[in-house]
Amino acid sequence: MTITTVNAKTPTGLSRVGLLAMATASGIAVANIYYNQPMLGIIEADFPGQSATALVPTATQLGYALGLFLLLPLGDLVHRRKLIIGQFLILAIALSLAAVSSSAWILVASSLLVGASSTVAQQIVPFAASLAPADKRGATIGTVMAGVLSGILFSRTLSGFVGEHAGWREMFWIGVPMALVAAAMMFATLPDHAPTSRLHYRNAIKSLGHLWTHEPSLRTATLVQAALFASFTAFWTILALYLQGPSFGLGADIAGLFGIVGAVGVFAAPVAGHIADKRGPHFVVWLGAALTVVSWIIFGAWASIVALIIGVIVLDFGIQGALVSNQHIIYALNPDARSRLNTIFMTGMFLGGATGSALASVAWQNGSWLGVSLVGGVLPLLALAVKALGRSPQL
Repeated sequence: MTITTVNAKTPTGLSRVGLLAMATASGIAVANIYYNQPMLGIIEADFPGQSATALVPTATQLGYALGLFLLLPLGDLVHRRKLIIGQFLILAIALSLAAVSSSAWILVASSLLVGASSTVAQQIVPFAASLAPADKRGATIGTVMAGVLSGILFSRTLSGFVGEHAGWREMFWIGVPMALVAAAMMFATLPDHAPTSRLHYRNAIKSLGHLWTHEPSLRTATLVQAALFASFTAFWTILALYLQGPSFGLGADIAGLFGIVGAVGVFAAPVAGHIADKRGPHFVVWLGAALTVVSWIIFGAWASIVALIIGVIVLDFGIQGALVSNQHIIYALNPDARSRLNTIFMTGMFLGGATGSALASVAWQNGSWLGVSLVGGVLPLLALAVKALGRSPQL
């Protein structure tokens, strides 16, 4: 398969204002896939007898995975500025549909669209990298990823507070102007940028299969991170329901506050990078998976707020450390195919997230928190098994 590259004239630098706008917009975008998790109990109360509400987090994660697979390759094929602005406008429409949902199934369908359009965050990250000069590319990506991680972590705090004191529909309505503001920021700050490839969309999608079959390290990294992210979403999907139960009797706002606790996970990225420089990225993946197992031992063995706080910190360090290191591994495979490598990796990761949400919902209904803890603990053990079978050349 021949790939034709366009020698587009790329800007020599990226202004600080533009970079901060991209980081902010990325955080706004990715936050939308986590709003529903602290509010799940409130949503269920609003649709009594409609068991489909349990599928809302799963549908959002699944939509994100589909968006990554179907939309992310477009970043190399069309004008990224127009694509990014267009996705934010679609996101605003999807949030409006979620806010006016008259049934659980309509909310599930709207959540699928919210998840797919929220993948605009993953369009912004490689765009920022392409706009940055080579000697500042790492710092540029780090800044945008800090925005992504902040959006992930603080989204739960915001939605938990708004859901508890105003209602879940109001949270989605708040998301609408936020998406429009992000679109306006991108319109004002992003430069025009010609497509980098003349490859047809169909061939770009076909090339993903070639990369999957010919890069064993990509397969291992993707499956490992999918299992770890499934464990991560299992916890956050059920946390609000667990806290509302008889053991704690706490509301969605308290569940959301755990997003602030998880903010320490932002520091895992530089720590993981430092360790990877000394011991290699494979070692950090092993360590991250092991920490994830430890977090679920804490969750399952000790029913207290203190245990949840400690467990969240350990969980976030494990997941984020493994994520950064697995990305380190895949980006070294083929520098000319990093966007498509990222498509495969992130799609697999969020398919894992959707699976984790679904498994956690079933475990909660049939085995309460102990069942969720068992599922959450088995998933990182599966990741360790996949890593071992991958026979990485070094630790």
